Amino acid sequence: MRRSLKVAANLAALVPTAALAILMPSACWALDPMEYIGKPPLGLPAVPVPSNNPLTKEKAELGRALYFDPRLSKDSSLSCATCHNPSLGWSNGLPVAVGVKGQTGGRSAPVIYNTAYEERLFWDGRAGSLEEQAAGPVQNPIEMGMGAGHVRDVAARLNAIPAYKAWFTKVFGEPATEDNITKAIATYERTILSGNAPVDRFTAGDQSALSPEAQRGFALFKGKANCTTCHVGFNFADGDFHNVGVGMSKPKPDLGRFDVTKKPEDKGKFRTPTLREITESAPYMHDGSLKTLEEVVELYDKGGEPNPNLDKQILALHLTKEEKADLVAFLKQGFKGEELTIVYPDLPK
Repeated sequence: MRRSLKVAANLAALVPTAALAILMPSACWALDPMEYIGKPPLGLPAVPVPSNNPLTKEKAELGRALYFDPRLSKDSSLSCATCHNPSLGWSNGLPVAVGVKGQTGGRSAPVIYNTAYEERLFWDGRAGSLEEQAAGPVQNPIEMGMGAGHVRDVAARLNAIPAYKAWFTKVFGEPATEDNITKAIATYERTILSGNAPVDRFTAGDQSALSPEAQRGFALFKGKANCTTCHVGFNFADGDFHNVGVGMSKPKPDLGRFDVTKKPEDKGKFRTPTLREITESAPYMHDGSLKTLEEVVELYDKGGEPNPNLDKQILALHLTKEEKADLVAFLKQGFKGEELTIVYPDLPK
């Protein structure tokens, strides 16, 4: 993969040099995601778009600026891209998210790829749309730190910047508001797609898209390894929540979906993540506790971690050493999509 650093000069001026490596992605890839507007890559259906937030290139470009702008955080130290970094599979390469003043949460940063297709966002599904999701980290006191209900303060900050105020007015017909900030960010996120991967080409008939080992792994994926119980459909995720036991042996385990629904049967359940670009987003699981795909396969081979709410579909697999290697080969080869060019915007002053 070709890599080069492209940092807008005025963005660099906003952030201390030591923070740039964390804030700014470092990859320069081959396809601008804006090209996906109206024409998703092989393997993906049309992107669903809410009627109250039409997807336009102009709005996506504004959303891109907001996504990379650290001024959306309380102390202007980090942006959306800090935890959802294109160079790190649109996550952060760490077990958990890191927010303002170095505060850490208890969950890993979910990837942005193909969230356009998700109906429930975050590991626990508490957001019902990308627009709702976009406000969450800005308000979270240990993420971007603005505090609950204070996206309006971000709007006031942006409207004090004449170029931003004019840009919002051009796109939305009004200055920045809590509503249109989240709509712009969500619009940009709807352009971050992963498709045309080897698994898509193989499924479409190109037998050379996967190696013999990966082809055997794909057969296991759909059969003995039972992966398609949860990792199913074009996005290789069922959109549902499952308990595989990770973290449940802790004295105070993260209860996941239960914290949203308060239903006892949801204790320890977390949203199934997409497998697309899986090699780019280690470490794995909701708490970042597994460093490699080999470790992930071992977890499922033994039937997850025992606990009272373990999903009934999670059973010991009894894979051989060779089968595990083939399955890992498929995971590593199958899900790398088209390479993207991430254009870093000149941020309004």
